[in-house]
Amino acid sequence: MPIAQLLSPQQLAERQEHAQREGKKLVILDCRFALDDIEYGKRSYVEGHITGASFADLEADLSGSIIPGKTGRHPLPSPTVLIEKLRAWGIDNDSDVAFYDDGPGMYAAHAWWLLVWLGKQDGLYLLDGGLKAWHAAGLPLTLDPPTHEAGHFTGNADNSLVIEADAVRKQLGQAELTLIDARALPRFRGEVEPIDPVAGHIPGAQCVAFTDNLNADGSFLPIAELQQRFATQLAGRPIEALVSYCGSGVTACHNLFAMSLAGYPMARLYPGSWSEWITDSSRPIAMGE
Repeated sequence: MPIAQLLSPQQLAERQEHAQREGKKLVILDCRFALDDIEYGKRSYVEGHITGASFADLEADLSGSIIPGKTGRHPLPSPTVLIEKLRAWGIDNDSDVAFYDDGPGMYAAHAWWLLVWLGKQDGLYLLDGGLKAWHAAGLPLTLDPPTHEAGHFTGNADNSLVIEADAVRKQLGQAELTLIDARALPRFRGEVEPIDPVAGHIPGAQCVAFTDNLNADGSFLPIAELQQRFATQLAGRPIEALVSYCGSGVTACHNLFAMSLAGYPMARLYPGSWSEWITDSSRPIAMGE
């Protein structure tokens, strides 16, 4: 069974009922966020969330401290600090954990990846279509805070799942490297750059926009279509040499989730991504296709 799994709204609601009856721990994390309004997720959570969900903030909970001129916009958190937060949310090593955001899954997939990075290999689910699908299914929200006991999660960061900027730079131009950029095509080409101070992409990268993993309603494409999508990008190259990046290491996890959903082994994340790459002016950049 792949590490990445999906739950429909109905399946998540059924699991909630089953967990209550059987006493199995189901932890739900609300990962809503907006880059242009950093209080949006917290505010939305207070206004209504899935029963039992805890709020996991991208910047306050799921990222480390930014070092100006050195790190990207969302550095990886300290494993020790993150583990304490996971325990506070009630997570054990054998807990089922479901993640959701508004719908596309970009923030939920990032939270999913962090648990995989810490060694959790099963019981991890994204709500397919996110809160948009939950609403469409006519399922309720609550204003009540979650009630749960602290968890006892233990884990260790698996550094084989990440690659740093210097290593990426050394591999540029190598025949086996598949470098995929999850940002939208205009940002990849450098035609627009609404967030970072430098436009463009890492030389040799392919634009593999995370939004193309989804149907029009925000649910994930069928597995066969995802398999073909990434087989086309790999073009026979080994998955072990693939590197996923984006603007700050968040939407890149969406591609990693989609690949895992399609049955591929876990590839590597460049967590600093474009916002870190451009902090060193000696690193090459490319424009256009």
